[in-house]
Amino acid sequence: MSTAPAATTAATYTIDPAHSGAGFKIRHLMIAYIRGGFSGVSGEVTFDPANPANSKINASIDATTLHTHDEKRDGHVKGGDFLDTATYPSITFVSKSVAPDGKNQWKVSGDLTLHGVTKPATLDVETSAAESKDPWGNLRTGAAATTTIKRSDFGLTFNAPLETGGVMLSDEVHVHLDIELIKKA
Repeated sequence: MSTAPAATTAATYTIDPAHSGAGFKIRHLMIAYIRGGFSGVSGEVTFDPANPANSKINASIDATTLHTHDEKRDGHVKGGDFLDTATYPSITFVSKSVAPDGKNQWKVSGDLTLHGVTKPATLDVETSAAESKDPWGNLRTGAAATTTIKRSDFGLTFNAPLETGGVMLSDEVHVHLDIELIKKA
């Protein structure tokens, strides 16, 4: 019987910030969603489809890249009532576990740090089925992830009551990420 370790299929990738983004939507005035996003996504992913428990994600979002398509609102959300990007310029996620959840689908649990507060979060992730070679010879793959968080869990409690009942902003924030990854040599 051999005691040699089994060959691993794990590969390490760098998140390509130029081709990755994070977005969100939050209910406004209890009637519609306002959408926004961040362009500064970076980090590293080690992915082992044969043994998902060996997979790891360490990602960061530059909170100062927030955009909601309204300059005045962007300034307010980056300010002290919400993200306070001068004090907390990054949003981070560090995985603790990766488990299969269907074909090319994964449950990724870890620690999300937002506004200086760290809480557990689980991402529903769908990965590309294969790698593709880009025109510069790099191997690339991709992933999309979603989750819903409560902003109050992270100390983001700014709100205003509405005259007709309810509040200006929902506590739930729906998050989605579209990530392109470059395989490390």
